[in-house]
Amino acid sequence: GAVGGVIGARLFEVGHDVVLIARGPHLDAIRDRGLTLETPLGSNTFRIPAVGHPSELRFTHDDVVLLTMKTQHTEAALDDLRAVAGDGVPVVCAQNGVENERIAARRLTQVYGMMVWLPATYLEPGIVQASAAPVNGVLDTGRYPEGTDSLIEQVAAGIDASGIASVAVPDVMRWKYAKLLSNLGNAIQAACDPADDARPLYARVREEALACYRAAGIQHASDEEQAARRTAMSPMAPIAGSRRGGGSTWQSLARGAGSVETDYLNGEIALLGRLHAVPTPANAALQRIAARMAHDGTPPGSMRLTDVEQEIA
Repeated sequence: GAVGGVIGARLFEVGHDVVLIARGPHLDAIRDRGLTLETPLGSNTFRIPAVGHPSELRFTHDDVVLLTMKTQHTEAALDDLRAVAGDGVPVVCAQNGVENERIAARRLTQVYGMMVWLPATYLEPGIVQASAAPVNGVLDTGRYPEGTDSLIEQVAAGIDASGIASVAVPDVMRWKYAKLLSNLGNAIQAACDPADDARPLYARVREEALACYRAAGIQHASDEEQAARRTAMSPMAPIAGSRRGGGSTWQSLARGAGSVETDYLNGEIALLGRLHAVPTPANAALQRIAARMAHDGTPPGSMRLTDVEQEIA
C-alpha cells in the first residue's frame, strides 16, 4: 500500500535488495508496469520484484520483513509468513496503533516497532505518493518492547540513507503511543464533511485517550518532543495533477476496501477505557461509525459533524 510502497521504492532506489508483497490489481500493476512513486519533486517508476504471498520467496538469515498492512490484516499475514520463514525472521511493524507488535510477538522471536510519520497515499493500482520531499517522513524504530540492537540500527541507517529520516530508539512504543493520539483523528477526517470544524471533537477524543493513559500508567512522547523530531522531514507540498484527500482511514473508505483500522486506533482507547473504568464515548462512537461506513461502502466525508456528535452517548 502507501507506506510500504514508499519505503520499498526508496530502499530499492538506493540499491537495497527489495521484494514487495502486494495483492490484487495493485500486484498486477506493479508486475506489469512497475511501481510509480510520485512526490512534489516529480515521478519515478521502479521495476521492483513483487509477489502475492510469502510462499513465493526463499527467506535467508539476511532478510528483514517490514509489515505495512493495516492492523486488521496483520494476524493472517504473520501466519502466512511464519509458515514459510519460521519464527526467527526479524519483523518490523511499520504500522499505526500499538497492537501489531503484540500480535507479532505471539508468533515470532525478533519483533521491532516503528513509529510512522509518512504522509503517503495509495488510491490507484501501481502508484503511491509521498507528499513530503525530499525527506519523505520519519520512521524511528526499536526493539519491542524496548531497547535497540545492531540489526535495527542497520535497518534505521539504511532507511535514513534512502531519504526517510530514521534512527534507532530504545523506547519506540512510547513514541507509538504518542502517534496513536494523532491517529484518533483519522476516523473524524474519514467520516466528517471537511467543511465542518471538527477540532473540538478531536480534542475530546484525545482527552479521553490521555485519561486512559493516566489510568493505565502508559507513557508517551510529549507534543514538544514530537514537534522537534518532525522537523527532520520535509514540509508537505502539492503533487502535480493530484490532491491529497486524507490519511489512511480516509483512503480505505475511498478505495472501498471493506475494512478500516479504527478498531485498533479509537478502539484501542475504548479497550483501555473498559479495562480501567474510564469513559470513552467519543472514541467508541467513532469506532462504530467507521466500521459501519466501511461495511456499507459509504464514501469518506459523507457525515455532518452534528450527526457524529449525536451518536456520542
